[in-house]
Amino acid sequence: MNKKTTEIKIDSEFITLGQFLKFADIIQSGGEAKQFLASHKVVINGEDDNRRGRKLRPNDAIEIEGKSYLIK
Repeated sequence: MNKKTTEIKIDSEFITLGQFLKFADIIQSGGEAKQFLASHKVVINGEDDNRRGRKLRPNDAIEIEGKSYLIK
């Protein structure tokens, strides 16, 4: 199976999972993050994680609803 990975470029040391969801156009506003994370499985670097404050740094891999993302 050949999955396309979407790269998300950040200009800071890290972004939070909540910010990532907005950056990646998964949610429309930051206020939606808590509800989204409560009802969707998120895998970060191979581990389930739904903390919207989780810090994501370059080279972190995220999987949501069968889609793959890489922080750059």
